[in-house]
Amino acid sequence: MATTAPATGARDARTDASGPSGAPMTHRQIMEALSGLLLGMFVAILSSTIVSNALPQIITDLGGGQSAYTWVVTAALLSMTATTPLWGKLADLFSKKLLVQISLVIYVAGSVVAGLAQNTGMLIACRVVQGIGTGGLTALSQIILAAMIAPRERGRYSGYLGAVFAVATVGGPLLGGVITDTEWLGWRWCFYVGVPFALIALFVLQKTLKLPVVKRQVKVDWAGAFFISAAVSLLLIWVTFAGDKYDWMSWQTAVMLGGSVLLGAVFLFVESRAAEPIIPLRLFRNHTIALASTASLFVGVAMFAGTVFFSQYFQLARDESPTMSGVLTIPMIGGMLVSSTVSGMVITKTGRWKAWLVSGGALATGGLGLLGTMRYDTAYWHIALFMAVLGLGLGMMMQNLVLCTQNQVAPSDLGAASSTVTFFRSLGGAIGVSALGAVMAHRVTDYVKDGLAELGPKAAAAMGQGGGGGIPDMDKLPAPIRTVMENAYGHGVGDVFLYSAPFALVAFLVTLFIKEVALKSNTVKAGK
Repeated sequence: MATTAPATGARDARTDASGPSGAPMTHRQIMEALSGLLLGMFVAILSSTIVSNALPQIITDLGGGQSAYTWVVTAALLSMTATTPLWGKLADLFSKKLLVQISLVIYVAGSVVAGLAQNTGMLIACRVVQGIGTGGLTALSQIILAAMIAPRERGRYSGYLGAVFAVATVGGPLLGGVITDTEWLGWRWCFYVGVPFALIALFVLQKTLKLPVVKRQVKVDWAGAFFISAAVSLLLIWVTFAGDKYDWMSWQTAVMLGGSVLLGAVFLFVESRAAEPIIPLRLFRNHTIALASTASLFVGVAMFAGTVFFSQYFQLARDESPTMSGVLTIPMIGGMLVSSTVSGMVITKTGRWKAWLVSGGALATGGLGLLGTMRYDTAYWHIALFMAVLGLGLGMMMQNLVLCTQNQVAPSDLGAASSTVTFFRSLGGAIGVSALGAVMAHRVTDYVKDGLAELGPKAAAAMGQGGGGGIPDMDKLPAPIRTVMENAYGHGVGDVFLYSAPFALVAFLVTLFIKEVALKSNTVKAGK
């Protein structure tokens, strides 16, 4: 059941879709307005991907282990997840242009300090600040796009966002690898390099983005933002340490899991009574929004698992450089680029989107299942084919889940609805990276023990040269033990993808139940 747009919302939508003179915006005007927005989106994605191939070196230099490795990624995802609904609600209350500029400033501040990090704790804290900024950039990009462009035409421009996402995703690891491998730069420049792009985006947005500000009474749901952040944080901390610091079935598990559920319940209570809830619970009466949010939750697991764990596979299991780690993931990113762009163009012409969602879910599930079979000595062309299948599936799903949601809500709820779907995708990614990182650490440990047992008693003594529970320096290990470690990481990453496949399968099954409503050809009726 779609939400009906009030008359005031319709007027707002008509104004947003027009230029300063009130006339509909031309393609050129839209592209000029989107230029800074797309650059900001590029910066947001770049900050998430540029460290992926540098992480093994970063964690080794800062003396961290597998938990630190996953938390450098998870910390940014967590803060992005927790703040995405808040940015969406603020977009319904304040100037969207001002908010996206504030997001860029926060990102710059976090990036500069992250480059100065002296230990993993400091780096993780800076990644939290970066995540707050990128949460605003990713949420506001979708919201501003929807404010300017009718749903029927939105597929075309969503394709541009998808293309930028793909370019930043493939360019980030490549750039991060090159920077890490360049002796006179080093991994710290992975954090500095995004700053000039962010400053350029600030300037371009100031010049080109012209959106009217609808002033009304403002009341931000800070309590809701706090409780949802606390609930998700506690859940992720439990997932990270369960099975390592304490048993899965222990009093610590009971306290942390129970506390997370309690905080979640308090959040729902607060939201049901908030004047301006951060996530309006009434939106979930709309079946499309409820199902799209659920699908996004499980898509997030698949999407972030691919970008995070491939770097460990290629560098630790196949002895590739950070630069080559980026090059070797091009098939997955190429698949995302092609499918997001093509699906956006076809959706714009036809107004139909469900077939793309369903096909994407099937391909993502198949790709992850195939990747689950890889080992350290699997032929690369097999892995490339599997990555391409996964990329095609993800490209068809990510932007289109937001698109089908935006087509179902009133203009006054556009920001909250868009950011809700993005929130669940980020939440899935944060939980997935944290949980899968913990699983991988355990699996690698088990495979190393099995491999050393096969080598004999002397292997345990030799292992002391590269042990300690951190990310190993393969070059310092004796040849037989190095083979054991490479096999352990190859098999461990394969297990991670295999365990991710059921999540993609759930997303696929959920998309089957989303009722297709053809995209509207104007913004005035977008909420009907």
